[in-house]
Formats: sequence, C-alpha cells, structure tokens
Amino acid sequence: MAWRNLMRRKRRTNITAVSIGFAVFLAVTFTGMGDDSYKNMINTSVKLGFGHVTVQASDFHLRPTADKYLRDVNKLYEEIVGQPGIEHAATRIITGGLVASAHKQVGGMLMGINVAQETPDINLFQQAIVAGRWLAPEDSRVAIIGVGMADKLNINLGKKLVYTITDVDGEIVSDVVRVVGIFDTGMLELDQGQVLLPLRFLQHTLNYKNDQATLIGIYIEDHREAEQIRDSLNESIIVPDGEILSWQQSQSELAGMINVDRGSNQILQGLVGLLVAAGIMNTMLMSVLERTKEFGVLLAIGMSPIKLVYLVLWESIWLGLLGLMLGIMICIPWYYYMDRVGIDFSQLMGENASVAGVAIDPVIHLKLYPETVTTILVGVFLFTLLASLYPAIRAGRTLPLEALKEL
Repeated sequence: MAWRNLMRRKRRTNITAVSIGFAVFLAVTFTGMGDDSYKNMINTSVKLGFGHVTVQASDFHLRPTADKYLRDVNKLYEEIVGQPGIEHAATRIITGGLVASAHKQVGGMLMGINVAQETPDINLFQQAIVAGRWLAPEDSRVAIIGVGMADKLNINLGKKLVYTITDVDGEIVSDVVRVVGIFDTGMLELDQGQVLLPLRFLQHTLNYKNDQATLIGIYIEDHREAEQIRDSLNESIIVPDGEILSWQQSQSELAGMINVDRGSNQILQGLVGLLVAAGIMNTMLMSVLERTKEFGVLLAIGMSPIKLVYLVLWESIWLGLLGLMLGIMICIPWYYYMDRVGIDFSQLMGENASVAGVAIDPVIHLKLYPETVTTILVGVFLFTLLASLYPAIRAGRTLPLEALKEL
C-alpha cells in the first residue's frame, strides 16, 4: 500500500529519489577524495623517517638531539619485526647540523640508515633517486643529497661535502663524505635540507655504539591501525628510556591538518544532507496534505492513528531505498573511473604542491573503506526517515470528523 501511494505521483517520487541519489553521490565523492588524499599524505609522510609507528627515545620528536637515543636497538628491532601486523621496520638516526661545500654552507637534517633494512616501499628517498646511485651495504664515507641542496652548495656527484653536528657528549664534530647520489622528491624543503648517510658511519661520528640509534620506524599495511599496533607493542616490548608513538603523535601537525579538513568535509556533507532532508520532508508533507480526506476515511473505518503513522513511514522507507539504489547505480561507474583514472589537477595545484610539508598527488582519486560506505548509506537513509517523522505524525493527528467535512 505504501509503495502504491508513492507511485501515485511518479514525477514527485522520482525527483525526490534523484535528490537522495545525488546526496549519496556527493557523500561518496567528498569522502572518497578526502580519504584518498589523507592516505597518500600519510603514507608519503611516514616514508620520510618516522614510520606509521615510531619507537624512539622519550620526547625525541619534540626536540631531536643526539643525547636522546635508544639502547639495544638491534635487540629491539628483532623483537619488533616478529610482532603481528608489522610489515617492515628500519633503524635510523636523525639529527640536525650544518652541511658545507667549498662554496657555501646550509642547515640540514642528517639521517643515518641501515641499507639492509631499507626498501623503496618504506623510504621515499630511495624511490626518488635521479642521479648516481643508492647507498650500498659496504659504503662508509658517502652521502646522498637532494637536488635543492646540490644547487645551493654548487656540487655534483663525486664531490665532497663536510657536515658538522653535535655528538652525544655535546661536542661539535665534523666529517667529510663524498656525494654518490642525488634525489628529487618534489618537496622543496626536503630537497634542500636532507642528507642520507650510512648508519654505522653516522653512529661513529656521533660517538654512538653499534647498538644505539635515535629511532626505529615501523610500517604497517593500513595507517588506520597505527594506534592499535602502538598499544600492542606497548604491551609486548619494553623500551628503556623510550616510548612508542603512532604517526598521529610523531607527526601531529599532519594529523591536526587532516582532522580539521575532515571536520570541514563532514560539516559540508551535513549541510547537503539537511537540504536533501528538507526536500524529502516537503515531498512527504505535500503527500500527507493531499490525502487528508483519505486519511479521514481510514480513521473513520477503524484504522488507528499509529498505523497511519507507520504507513507514512513505510512510504519514506521505500522512497529512501529507491534513492539509495539510484545513488549506488550512479556511484559504481563513477567510483570505478575515479579509482582507475582520476582527475588531474596539476595545472591548478602546481608541480610541487604540499600540505604540512608533505607532497600532494595532483591526480585526485577516490578511496572508500567498507565502513565508510556503510556510514554513508545508513546516514542518508536515516536522514530520509527523520525528514518524514513530522509528516507521519501530522498524518496520525488527522481528525476524522474534520477530514470528512471536506468530502
């Protein structure tokens, strides 16, 4: 009966169903674009050194100095890689200093890496080599720098540079290395200020022992599980004078930016939902007012007001389901295209667009998680039901005598 009532005004029903489908389309588009860009930014950021989860000396991410370091990192590394949910881990040293050539000097961030533990999947710099080579296990006095630093210092492959840092005892120390590789990440700050060195060589310069480093970067498949992995590690391993952080803690600026952007996105979707709900309520209310006489007859022959309310609610349920089906039919080809091809905004965003120091992919794709799809569909459906509550209650309050007077 509810379905037949909807079909009485097919044009009105179709327009309302299209508006519901359009709401689903907008929710999928906005949420999918946001989730895809967040995923890309997070996965790019964690490849710069700290990982999805970081085991580090206490407060190292707040003040990265050489006197803050982990002990027994080799033992810690073996314990970490054996934990469930962890795909990769890498021991690293990160410290600030000055880098100089015969022509000029600049401030920079030095990162010592264990080549045997690094892969292109977890190290952005290894992916970005544009000249020379990557570090080899037998390397000692060599370095890899960015194209921006090479330009600033006016040096090329094979040339020497000097770095000056503060060691674990607070002494200022220097050493000389030869440039064997140059990377180009597309992020100006990194390309101008990052230097990669062999871990053992930087340990020697800092006066660290072979089992000392500043952090261990941990990589997992899904960045959303970082806090769960962090809690699991806190229960299973002990880190003397250290702590275990998720990427939300070690890279709080990026996490804060994502939270603000996601909140703005949700507010925008909420406003769109309210507009759609207003349209649905208008449709249902018009339908109720047009059938005042009919409702009066039904009440007069014995139908209870609550059943009349249920009848109108069932109409909204069918209307909501129709709109959801239409939205799904629209979104399937749209999502397939955006997932496989995407839309290129490089001309608008520029070649080196970044947020919170992290490069942004100018090609926009959609990424939806199963729980996100469920949230969108349930949310739109609930908006439809809530919008029909007032018309349903209005129908239930129809007075049979007043309605029958109009016959």
